[in-house]
Amino acid sequence: MEQLLISWEPQRRIYTVAELTAAIKNLLEEEFFDVWVAGEISGTRQAASGHYYFTLKDAEAQIQCACWRSYARTLRFKPEDGVAVLARGRIDVYAPRGQYQLIVEALEPQGLGALQLAFEQLKKKLEAEGLFAQERKRPLPRFPQRVGIVTSPSGAAIRDLIHVLTRRWPGLHIRLYPALVQGEGSAAAVVEGIEYFGRSGWPDVVIVGRGGGSLEDLWTFNEEAVARAIAACPVPVVSAVGHETDFTIADFVADLRAPTPSAAAELVAPDREEVLRTVDGLRRKLGQALRYRLSQAWNRLHERGVERAAGLLRRRIGQSQQRVDELEFRLRDAVRRRLEGARRRWQEADRALRRKDLRLELAEVRRRLQAVRAALAAAVRSRLSQARTRLDPLAAALEQISPLRVLERGYAIVQDASGKVIRRAEEAPVGSSLRVRLHRGRLGVTVNESEPES
Repeated sequence: MEQLLISWEPQRRIYTVAELTAAIKNLLEEEFFDVWVAGEISGTRQAASGHYYFTLKDAEAQIQCACWRSYARTLRFKPEDGVAVLARGRIDVYAPRGQYQLIVEALEPQGLGALQLAFEQLKKKLEAEGLFAQERKRPLPRFPQRVGIVTSPSGAAIRDLIHVLTRRWPGLHIRLYPALVQGEGSAAAVVEGIEYFGRSGWPDVVIVGRGGGSLEDLWTFNEEAVARAIAACPVPVVSAVGHETDFTIADFVADLRAPTPSAAAELVAPDREEVLRTVDGLRRKLGQALRYRLSQAWNRLHERGVERAAGLLRRRIGQSQQRVDELEFRLRDAVRRRLEGARRRWQEADRALRRKDLRLELAEVRRRLQAVRAALAAAVRSRLSQARTRLDPLAAALEQISPLRVLERGYAIVQDASGKVIRRAEEAPVGSSLRVRLHRGRLGVTVNESEPES
């Protein structure tokens, strides 16, 4: 009788490295798809692609992090070593190294607001480039004739500026470039205003500013684009943003910082009454000085003898007249040479122009231009057709794998109050509140019956 042999050894399951890594990846992604992690940033690197890579650490552990370019664009500040942050994201596994990492989708600083941190980062960057250096600051013109203003046309700042400028220096030419000074698109509008005045060369000085507000309200003047436009402006720029206690990046870059818009007007425009008083005082001083000098000269003439002084004066007048005659002869020769050279160049240009028929050249240029335009239009149409041919199948494939297609077939996603996805009945006891995501809309439900699998 054959004996039945029973083996009590456990059945072995053998994974490949890739299979085990994929299994771990699935478990981590399901469990930690939306987490917040507190730590300090270190080892920050930015790739040429725009992605950021860094480490979050505390006293006992560390985790590798990656922030893709699409998420980095929405950050109020850039990752920087030594900054304590709260990072929100999901756990992923980088299979080639078998390493888990946090894919960061949002960052919040701990102990320092995002706007304040962005302010400090930009201030440090521009200061290192020398944009705040005192030696690059230009003095304001003493008596400007034309003043350009970049601000909102409906704010209190423009009314204060115009009132003070016209009161202090009547007849001053003022030109306003109306610009948004708060909200989306305001930074681009302010930059356009500064560049407009810089290109036109019309103003002697430019005032950029607005009234007071919170840090968020004044943030337009903390944008890097505005700071670089002020630094590149070819005429002096006065920053007049907010109240006396408000400081922006524009204040540090501008040639002069005014505590308020009204103060900017007082710094730019001289006081007419004060100038008139100064002129009157100088006139009186000049008259006194002339009378004193004439009196001194009269006394010296009498001391040295009138004849001697008259002879000396005649010699100096004669020498001066001789010098004038020499300069006149040289000027005549120079003018004659310039006229002869100009006449020769004109004659040569006239002969060259007569040898050419510009109408034939213009016709040839027009023909080549039309040919190039036709070829360019054909190339653009061809590229658009090729791009559309590649895009259509990709869009169809993306539509097929969309999670929303699953919901269209009647399936639903069930989550608890914290947003966690419910997969087993024991995770939702009787009486708990759940949220159900349908193909169209959401439901809030209460569990009346729960039957876990045995």
